[in-house]
Amino acid sequence: MRKMWVYDLQSGGKVIPEAIKPRIIERILAYAEKNYAGKYNRIEVRFRGQFCYIDAFTEPYVPKNFNSKLFGESRKEHIERLRNTPTHLCRLRFFGDENRWSMAFYTYSHERYEPCIFNTGKWQGTPEEAFDTSAVYLTG
Repeated sequence: MRKMWVYDLQSGGKVIPEAIKPRIIERILAYAEKNYAGKYNRIEVRFRGQFCYIDAFTEPYVPKNFNSKLFGESRKEHIERLRNTPTHLCRLRFFGDENRWSMAFYTYSHERYEPCIFNTGKWQGTPEEAFDTSAVYLTG
């Protein structure tokens, strides 16, 4: 049997060039501000190899009758800790085109990134489409 090369959007990829990183950050932050302002405190975009990670930090809901003995921290400490705990929105995988990335959701049930399609129904899309797809975590 002959081996066959298969293009897999969920493996491999290319290291993201330093030159495009600021543009990608700017695009994601501008899109988030325009479409999701008020749903987050801040967005963090980071890169590692072929991956671009998008995290959101949100204002936590903590009831007035918070039981500090139960949590081992004051209500104020609890709020501050949650404010600084990221919500992992998605991970993008770069293949050499700034407008065609694959995406994976962070699944909290398995604590890892799982491949997913964009809201467009396609396996590849833009960073803005990825933010839009993963913003489901911001509408809770």
